[in-house]
Amino acid sequence: MHLTDVLAPAAAALPPRRASTVQPVILAGGAGTRLWPLSREQMPKPLIAGLLDDTSLLCATAARLVGIERHGPMLAAAPRVIAVCGEAHRFAAEQQLRASGHRARLLREPCARNTAPALTVAALDIAADDPAAVMVAMPADHAIADAGAFRDTIAHAAAHARHGAIVTLGVAPTAPESGYGYLRLGDALDAGGARALDRFVEKPPRGEAEAYVASGNYWWNSGIFVVRADVWLDLAARLQPDTLAACRLAHAGARREADSLLLDTQAFAASPAESIDYAIMERLADHPGLAPAVVVPLDAGWGDLGAWDAIWQRLPHDGDDNAVRGQVLLEGAHSTLAHAGSRLVVCVGTRNLAVVETPDAVLVADLAHVQQVKAAVERLRAQHPAEASQHRRVERPWGRFESIDRGERFQVKRLVVEPGARLSLQMHHHRAEHWIVVRGTARVTRGDESFLISENQSTYIPLGVAHRLENPGKTALEIIEVQSGSYLGEDDIVRLEDTYGRLPQ
Repeated sequence: MHLTDVLAPAAAALPPRRASTVQPVILAGGAGTRLWPLSREQMPKPLIAGLLDDTSLLCATAARLVGIERHGPMLAAAPRVIAVCGEAHRFAAEQQLRASGHRARLLREPCARNTAPALTVAALDIAADDPAAVMVAMPADHAIADAGAFRDTIAHAAAHARHGAIVTLGVAPTAPESGYGYLRLGDALDAGGARALDRFVEKPPRGEAEAYVASGNYWWNSGIFVVRADVWLDLAARLQPDTLAACRLAHAGARREADSLLLDTQAFAASPAESIDYAIMERLADHPGLAPAVVVPLDAGWGDLGAWDAIWQRLPHDGDDNAVRGQVLLEGAHSTLAHAGSRLVVCVGTRNLAVVETPDAVLVADLAHVQQVKAAVERLRAQHPAEASQHRRVERPWGRFESIDRGERFQVKRLVVEPGARLSLQMHHHRAEHWIVVRGTARVTRGDESFLISENQSTYIPLGVAHRLENPGKTALEIIEVQSGSYLGEDDIVRLEDTYGRLPQ
């Protein structure tokens, strides 16, 4: 039986004039270690602004389907995006999406379990209101050059998905790329180039990739999926019952807030950690009749920003094939990626190198070996865990702080507290703190005291005393904090009360 034989009766049974809600689902749980030192555990690549432009990948992904309802009479845009992200990244994701004007609902993962559980909890959340909503699952680490063409492709894919198909977007290969998965194509389905999906093929060796490209019967797997929420849940029930059961418990036991929920830790951790490809898509060929699998061609300048060579390829190049970001001077350089984050970077006579500078780390790598950055970061975690996990500048729900200097028994930080924000009521077992106001006015709680200090004034927080810093003003508060003591780690914080719900559960 051909897929067209399945789709035609389903289409005839659909009620007329009922538009399908297109629900963007952003999968933003990846760590992105191959893009170290810009991408780190506490600020992974979906949240980084400055890789290609000044927009974070998360916000660029959220903007990708804006206006989708204009691309077909049977489409209705969901009022907000759904983003699945790690609990540690909750506040940064909320702030970025809010600042860019996107309404969002966050599904917060207490631990990383890969993309199949992430999409399953999203489907459960969506199906509670609209089981027939068409989910567009988009990883937050892609680049799309032509947003209009992308929306056209999604409208095409949604037409198949609303009839019960699970659709993946395929990209015609331009090279025998062994870092991508491939889609083996089946029968043609429509005039728009859609094909039946014959089989998923995992990342092949170079020789096999060359044969795939030469045959013309394979497309790259973009990792973007379009499927109704109820169809996905039915597939999960048949092919991944353990994942579905764990996700149901995690969703039912979640801690709910206005526009987000934190999945139950124990239940979600019990889910198998599998990708969408492995959990569902690769198994469809062995279970005919579960759901039609369709590949829709994507020709919109797609790219997977997995490593520094992909960033180099996407940026504008000069006449010597160099690509730069930030304050960079090149002399006799060729095929070089130079990324300066905080100071001048000078490259002289470099060839085929990635040079990436941040305030506390510099990466120099052969562009042909940038996949090995992940292995280097694994070693770094054991030797220099701070540089592996966080930047010198750290975002917090109340603002941010930046480490300026540190030595034996002391550390100096610059804190910026946003208007109306306040830190948790907390105490430390191992350090005392001095606060100097350089801009704005601070309200300080220290033990039983509460008082204001203004510019050029300071105060002292003794070891073991409960304290809190607040910004009662309408402009940002800037503080220089000098810590002194036997241990200065961020885990020496005992939160007694917190506006942002960060108390131990």
